[in-house]
Amino acid sequence: MPDWSKSMEQTYEYYTVDPGTWKDDKRLTTVKGCTITRDATVETLGSATIDVDDLLGECYIRVYLITIQNGITEKHPLGTFLVQTPSSKFDGKIRTVTMDAYTPLLELKENPPPYGYSILKDVNIMSNAYMITREHVRAPVVKAEASDTLYSDFVANTEDTWISFLSDLIANAKYEFGLDELGRVLFLPKQNLSSLQPTWTYNDDNSSILLPEITMDHDLYGVPNVVEVIYSKNGLYYYSRVVNDDENSPISTVKRGREIIHRVTDPESLGNPTKNQIDLYAKELLKELSSIAYTVTYTHGFNMVRLGDCVRLNYTRAGLNGVKARVINQTIKCEPGCQVTEKAAFTVNLWG
Repeated sequence: MPDWSKSMEQTYEYYTVDPGTWKDDKRLTTVKGCTITRDATVETLGSATIDVDDLLGECYIRVYLITIQNGITEKHPLGTFLVQTPSSKFDGKIRTVTMDAYTPLLELKENPPPYGYSILKDVNIMSNAYMITREHVRAPVVKAEASDTLYSDFVANTEDTWISFLSDLIANAKYEFGLDELGRVLFLPKQNLSSLQPTWTYNDDNSSILLPEITMDHDLYGVPNVVEVIYSKNGLYYYSRVVNDDENSPISTVKRGREIIHRVTDPESLGNPTKNQIDLYAKELLKELSSIAYTVTYTHGFNMVRLGDCVRLNYTRAGLNGVKARVINQTIKCEPGCQVTEKAAFTVNLWG
């Protein structure tokens, strides 16, 4: 593995992929450029655009970064994509074909389960998810060992595709879909950011691969500073009101100069509560609603950080010191320098 913080030569190679063996087939020499997007917020977890000299039929393409450092040549897969939707541009001299490409999870999104499709209760969730996924994608699927079973029959909705049905199914075992760079379908356990260890630390010192510009976004719109809970069932009536009036909290009634109320009526999760339980519920709810999501966008030279990884951000000029964040988006430019624009998210509790 090269030292990503040091200088190196970088080039790219592109290959078609045999869908039967999932191995590289033929090297493509007509590729002029490529941009890869990895995105945790979309069902298929990413896409790519690939520029070539001439049309290709529908096929899988695998992208590699080739590095040469200290006389050692290494080959790093960046992603495997199903090419579709070409468009052509001709400037009078050169023809360029731009092709949209998608991850292997697209094959799970193209078709719905049969009407009324269901999985019976008490069966192993991840074993069934593995078998169903294998039936509907050509990419290799890596099995996850878990003992969780269904508490009730799991029935497909009429709007479901295979990917939405399976995503909801494995969520019952606290898993989610993932992909590796070779295009293999993974089942990944859902983990809290607090339990993860950083795979990379981004510093703003002279040896950093981090570029100077950084953007940080957060949204306080609609974040409450008062919670009211009303319970009036089974002959009981309780009312609880919790106020964030902490002058050190940026969302408090003191700082904002107004109340923003979140009201809950007859919360079903409490059963037949006592007044103390209602008070505790209101306090915990306001604390939960006071957690604000921050998104940080920055650009760096390529490293092996993946979607979903935990990173540590030390960017003192932006007030980020030792902040742990989860990577939710990456855009990789397959050009000299192989720059990656990355988004990472973390939460800050502003009260409680």
